[in-house]
Amino acid sequence: MDTKYLDIIKAPIVTEKSAVLAQTENKYGFFVDVRANKTEIKQAIEKIFNVKVLEIATINTVPKKKRVGRYSGLTNREKKAIVKLAEGQTIELN
Repeated sequence: MDTKYLDIIKAPIVTEKSAVLAQTENKYGFFVDVRANKTEIKQAIEKIFNVKVLEIATINTVPKKKRVGRYSGLTNREKKAIVKLAEGQTIELN
């Protein structure tokens, strides 16, 4: 497996909502590199997990203002990808 693909996919999104999406609609969420496009994300998911991806939705999160004492700054920006798999295929996220 190429390390290029592992640089694109950062981590799975493991929440109650993502678990419901996985069971009902066969959709899985991942945090991805902010510079990655849908084609790169699709190739990475297919190579890493050996599944067929049907569609991808991406979400860019806007940094929020945070403050600690007298210091203020912004949180890191993130990109999320919601991936729909072909019928009968699953990804085991432990």
